[in-house]
Amino acid sequence: MAGEQPQDPRRANLPPLTLHVPEPKFRPGDPVDFAEVDVPPAGQARRPDTAAAARDFTDLAYTLVRVLDEQGQAVGPWNPRLSPDRLRRMLRAMVLLRAFDERMFRAQRQGKTSFYMKATGEEAVAVAATMALDYEDMCFPSYRQQGILIARDWSLVDMMNQIYSNTADRLQGKQLPIMYSAKEAGFFSISGNLATQYPQAVGWAMASAAKGDTRIAAVWCGEGSTAEGDFHSACTFASVYRAPVIMNVVNNQWAISSFSGFAGAEATTFAARAVGYGIAGLRVDGNDALAVYAATEWAAERARTNQGPTLIEHFTYRAEGHSTSDDPGQYRSEGEPNAWPLGDPIKRLKQHLIAIGEWDDDRHAAQDRELADQVKASQKEAEKNGILGHGLHQPLGTLFDGVFEEMPWHLREQQAQMMAEEQASGRPWARK
Repeated sequence: MAGEQPQDPRRANLPPLTLHVPEPKFRPGDPVDFAEVDVPPAGQARRPDTAAAARDFTDLAYTLVRVLDEQGQAVGPWNPRLSPDRLRRMLRAMVLLRAFDERMFRAQRQGKTSFYMKATGEEAVAVAATMALDYEDMCFPSYRQQGILIARDWSLVDMMNQIYSNTADRLQGKQLPIMYSAKEAGFFSISGNLATQYPQAVGWAMASAAKGDTRIAAVWCGEGSTAEGDFHSACTFASVYRAPVIMNVVNNQWAISSFSGFAGAEATTFAARAVGYGIAGLRVDGNDALAVYAATEWAAERARTNQGPTLIEHFTYRAEGHSTSDDPGQYRSEGEPNAWPLGDPIKRLKQHLIAIGEWDDDRHAAQDRELADQVKASQKEAEKNGILGHGLHQPLGTLFDGVFEEMPWHLREQQAQMMAEEQASGRPWARK
């Protein structure tokens, strides 16, 4: 045909180019076999000095830091050697998180709120990491780290008020339920725009260093979010300025309905993202609370001694749906959660405490009942302030609050006009 270019004879015998499209191994109805997942023995990974150069331990980005073995014993150089009381406190916070999730999930199904996200199977990622940080360190969470607040003994009623967007909601109904904000607890406001918290955390850490402070930052995102530009911009700044920040990547295998391969999991680990930036990288068994604690404690010491950032991949599994708006049965096999080779983080920590003679099944069952009652009582207290299902709980005039440090004159006029109209109409939500 006219206009066609003659084929270069040097390419005549080459096969046509193709693209690889990632495909999850298991789909609905498929039997599940995670035999290909490499799970090295607990205690095998070496623990470098916190002052070691990142290039000297790149192997730790490709294995798994594990502490708890199959018998529930803590083994190897990463064993943080926590006291029984601290282990029990960690277990309690993880169980409380699961009880909180169950109660709020049911509340959403009952129409009391519009949306909820559970952290089932990922409790160690937030709770154990938080317990390895100082209370004054600033946390920049994604939307499945409510365990940070629970580990810091934050009020469950306050969290529920936000979920219900009621009269006591400190955010005045401006945030989607579960997007908490608690400056007093070092919990930065959650954003639904993926990975925006990464440059924010690095910037906060740089500011802390510039001021000569001693506080560090920690940030979390899912493995899918590592494909966002904000993630890579943050890595560049963290590397160049050696920002005192811990960068957590929660690899729970699924970004809503997209499996981890679409973010690069088939090519390499997510901890390996650190290698190209010259950042310390660790890949950790995210269902092993002691491994998560130990890795975070190590990274915190590294940051606090001006050795720079650490990127930690928490290899875990999202046991349930992405949110109450998601049905995982539409895109993955029902057998996956139970077949996941790293088990359940709560059961594993419970097994460890029993193995060392510091816990038993009866005490665990009693704690389950106690915490379920605590969550139920908190829910009743929060619902006295209203539920989202009953409509608007904030005066319309509060639309203007918390938006500008100094409100522009034209918005002040609009706010005054709205308040006057509310008062004249006698609406029940008018500002008193």
